[in-house]
Amino acid sequence: MDNSVAMGDTTFLERPISEDTLQLLFQASNSSNLENSLEILIQNAKSDSGRLELASKRILPAVLNIVQSLALASYHHHHHHNNQTLSLCFKLLRNLCAGEAANQASFIELNGLAIVWNVLRSDAGSSGPDHGLVRWGLQVLANVSLGGKQHQRAIWEELYPIGFASLARVGTKETCDPLCMVIYTCCDGNPECFRQLSSDDGWPVMAEIVRTASSASFGEDWLKLLLSRIFLEESQLPVLFPKLQFVDVPEGEVIDSKYDQFSFEQAFLLQILSEILKERLGDVTVSKDVALFVFEIFKKSIGILEHAMRGNSGLPSGFTGVDVLGYSLTILRDICAQDGIRGNTEDANDVVDVLLSYGLIELLLSLLGALEPPAVIRKGLIQIKNQDSASCYSKPCPYKGFRRDMVALIGNCVYRRKHAQDEIRDRNGILLLLQQCVTDEDNPFLREWGIWSVRNMLEGNDENQKVVAELEIQGSADVPEINALGLRVEVDQRTRRAKLVNIPSCEKSL
Repeated sequence: MDNSVAMGDTTFLERPISEDTLQLLFQASNSSNLENSLEILIQNAKSDSGRLELASKRILPAVLNIVQSLALASYHHHHHHNNQTLSLCFKLLRNLCAGEAANQASFIELNGLAIVWNVLRSDAGSSGPDHGLVRWGLQVLANVSLGGKQHQRAIWEELYPIGFASLARVGTKETCDPLCMVIYTCCDGNPECFRQLSSDDGWPVMAEIVRTASSASFGEDWLKLLLSRIFLEESQLPVLFPKLQFVDVPEGEVIDSKYDQFSFEQAFLLQILSEILKERLGDVTVSKDVALFVFEIFKKSIGILEHAMRGNSGLPSGFTGVDVLGYSLTILRDICAQDGIRGNTEDANDVVDVLLSYGLIELLLSLLGALEPPAVIRKGLIQIKNQDSASCYSKPCPYKGFRRDMVALIGNCVYRRKHAQDEIRDRNGILLLLQQCVTDEDNPFLREWGIWSVRNMLEGNDENQKVVAELEIQGSADVPEINALGLRVEVDQRTRRAKLVNIPSCEKSL
């Protein structure tokens, strides 16, 4: 009969944890309740000295035992309230492994990876994953991964690619950030892993991460480090970008590919890469392949101008096609700024020269010419009868700043590049560029960028200066901006040729 009483005692089932393990925790925390005890130890493990002391008391093996017992209990009896205890265990493991080599090492030796992954796998795969639990479990792995190459290899072997993909599918900002940290840290110590992530096996992991970050956003820089490394530094953009087009399309569905639609994920990826280049202009190198591929994206995205409305905001505009156009343009702008910063204009593999040889300037001038004039000029034009017929050919800026970004890109291309400066002249682009030196409500800072680009176009180029001087004499380039450059037109009395000369500084203020 006693037997039945024991069978009815469910506390044993809920807590199949060995008495020794519990006693060890109770003593270390001076408490007699498991949750309480874990909370106290989590606080103690926040300091270096606390971690060291708990390492000597062998707390980490005890916690791993508890996780294993609770996971078994949950598995057999679906005790969901075990999640709270598991979460506390994960937080404690996370703190214990924060920069404490002894704990990091024993975590790996005691098979902590398999134990933690076991819990994460069943939770991430469930219909309603506990985001907190997954986040803290990932933070444990993140801290362990900082322990060194062996730790990183062990994590990679356990989780790549299936585990990473299923964790990425949990799909929240809270879980995506630590996941990116784990993946980046593992790869950073073992660079061949970056190449694996770009392979067919690894690609689903990256696709899920991009999809999650695009829909749920992200909070930390790990995502940027990861995307920067794979898409820019490892030059995988041309390989992986096309695969993002149909991330959300169900298997076997036929896609009507009318004018090269782009996916939300593709636009988001370009936005992030554009931010990365802006923030790290000096230290991310972009290969010719990547630069030319972005130029291809830009050329495809121009189709949007056929039916784009005037944009009432800058980037991101909220329209996928417009964002792809804008971000591919700003990426090109910053790629072309990099060469100037590095001063490697003598290099035969100069990325800008490669882009120029593929017709970048010609394209930009034709786009700039097809835009309606800036608002200032638009309002100044007298309504002439036949003006309506002319205006149907001119297109509005699809986002605020489109014109400015093109002008900035031209300015970067002609910076100390004689052949690029000459190309502007040969394509009759000088007057067009001078007309960009105005303020424009659709393009913040257009005037500053215009003046800067004109200065770059004129610097050290006598032929271009001569053209500007002629235009000014004819009155077609009535541009006070030339004065703003510190230049003025003077006509040589003898030859009647105009030339630009520097204004002595005492006159500049007038």
